Amino acid sequence: MRKMLFLCATVSIVSIILIGLFVFVEGYPIMYKVGFFNFIFGQKWSPSEGFYGILPMIVGTFYITLGALMLGVPISIFTAIFLAEYAPKRIEKMINPAIELLAGIPSVVYGLFGMTKVVPIVREIQKSYFGNGSSPMQSGYSVLAAAVVLSIMISPTVISVAKDALKSVQGELKAASLALGATKWQTTWRIVVPMARPGIAAAIILGMGRAIGETIAVIMVAGNRVGFPESVFSPVRSLTGNIAIEMAYAAAGDHTQALFGTGMVLFGLIMAINAFAMRLYKKGTRAK
Repeated sequence: MRKMLFLCATVSIVSIILIGLFVFVEGYPIMYKVGFFNFIFGQKWSPSEGFYGILPMIVGTFYITLGALMLGVPISIFTAIFLAEYAPKRIEKMINPAIELLAGIPSVVYGLFGMTKVVPIVREIQKSYFGNGSSPMQSGYSVLAAAVVLSIMISPTVISVAKDALKSVQGELKAASLALGATKWQTTWRIVVPMARPGIAAAIILGMGRAIGETIAVIMVAGNRVGFPESVFSPVRSLTGNIAIEMAYAAAGDHTQALFGTGMVLFGLIMAINAFAMRLYKKGTRAK
């Protein structure tokens, strides 16, 4: 059994290495040809003209991700605090399956929800700012719409990890605080939350990784215009969206290699975020 379990673990590690090597081998030639910095910091993406700058997609990805974190993290953290410290067992048993269900809903369903409910609301908000017209700024497909949808999608990850971190705080510390006359909320806010801070930070970073890696839902609500966003109402294209949209009709050669190069950047970014989150979580566990 030990050898069998070791084999399973080895298969997982080898799979990650092979995927990384495949993406690197396919994407490296275009980076070598146009230059790493020209590829990363180039401001124009036009494969038909030989321009392969992905900076607009990087900026668009971070705009969407930052918006999702600003909208989703506060609600998720306070939900985790409620479930870990305040919710009766009966209520917790009702809420936990709902959170797990949110995590299991296909991203295309979130995209449909965003197209039919979120985008029209954003469009009405845009009209109140820009008036009636046919500008792309008034289509409703924007950074804001994508951020709202992603804030819902990342909430199960943030809630689950943050709740586990809060519940891992030693009961003696809470009992000592209450014995000294602190209220339940004072104990939670000044003792439990600071002690669980590394785990909460890891939850936020994992949520960030989830947001950066999302594809279908973002394509359906973000607008997919290549360019730097001027405001939260601007349509943008993400790194994942760029790959999914253009891979189907990319001509063999530089265009396809550029999409694999985008995958290299995305792969490295996600791995760095997840590694940082796990390091934070382990650091918090050792501190306890």
